Amino acid sequence: MLILVLNVGSSSLKYQVVDTDTGEALVKGLAENIGEGGVSYEDAIAHALGSLPKSLELSGVGHRVVHGGTMTAPTLITDEVEAHIESLAGLAPLHNPANLAGIHAARKALPALWHVAVFDTAFHQSMPAAASTVAIPEELVVSAGIRKYGFHGTSHQYVSRVASTLLGGESDTHKIISLHLGNGSSAAAIAGGRCMDTSMGLTPIPGLVMGTRPGDLDPGIVLHLLHTVGLSATECDELLTQHSGLLALAGTSDFREITQAAMSGEARALAALEVWGWRIRHYIGAYAAVLGGVDAVIFTGGIGENSGHGRLLATKGLEFLGITIDPYLNSREARGARTISPAGAAVTVMVIPTDEEREIAAQSADLISTAR
Repeated sequence: MLILVLNVGSSSLKYQVVDTDTGEALVKGLAENIGEGGVSYEDAIAHALGSLPKSLELSGVGHRVVHGGTMTAPTLITDEVEAHIESLAGLAPLHNPANLAGIHAARKALPALWHVAVFDTAFHQSMPAAASTVAIPEELVVSAGIRKYGFHGTSHQYVSRVASTLLGGESDTHKIISLHLGNGSSAAAIAGGRCMDTSMGLTPIPGLVMGTRPGDLDPGIVLHLLHTVGLSATECDELLTQHSGLLALAGTSDFREITQAAMSGEARALAALEVWGWRIRHYIGAYAAVLGGVDAVIFTGGIGENSGHGRLLATKGLEFLGITIDPYLNSREARGARTISPAGAAVTVMVIPTDEEREIAAQSADLISTAR
């Protein structure tokens, strides 16, 4: 099948046409500056479709949707599904509204095709109740749908499958810690291809320190900001999604700029990277305990794939767990899935480029095949 994959952000549209028989991306493209100068999502979709060769016969469209709530599998998009995605906008305000706008535009432009929503949250629904349950009164849990959902699921699912293949042996025995590190970051503990725990929660705010999100913080801080400092709920929301994380610590959310400043000895940048690395190591240690051991640690995402310095910070002092990185393998220019731990290391440390579009295409094609 040829699946058009749409990954819609607040101001951009990434798109690919993937041949699901080979996994090859036949077309890739990017439309930017949506919302500026009158450019709409309809315009971006029209641009994407206009760039496709006329000879391509699409079988369907796969849409990345960040928050799926109770939807735990790829889903054919209907008006009811759109309404469900819209109802979750408050839990992923930077993502779901944009995802939905892209769906509206694509369904309008391509009404004869199947449209499939693939949710970032779906892969994590295999977590045991002990990992996903929130310790607040049950009536609130039920009425408000409060639990740990997790995000970046298509990325964690894809890279952990690639890692398991590279490890060889029986895949159902593999214990993997996956680190998706970028402007948004999360960790996942994966056993036998199933997610056992992940660092994000009801929303994409908690867990690791991110570009503009703080990761884990005492919820009493929010109450203090509301009741003592006098911030409104809207101001708190903006603070935690747009003005925290590395941006708050270092004055920029660009990891490359922070790394360069740290190499020059800038104290603020050095401190920001220490906080960033500390939080990742905290999760690696916790997930080693949850899994009862570790076979592999995966680095993926923009930072995970491209920053050797970031990978060193994330694993500093973890030799007692068998986690070590070979300096040469870590620093050399390379593409594709690769191992960066020394030969014979107890834990295989890997860099695996994520391919969320390929995963979305495969899941969309599987669903379309059964729906025909």
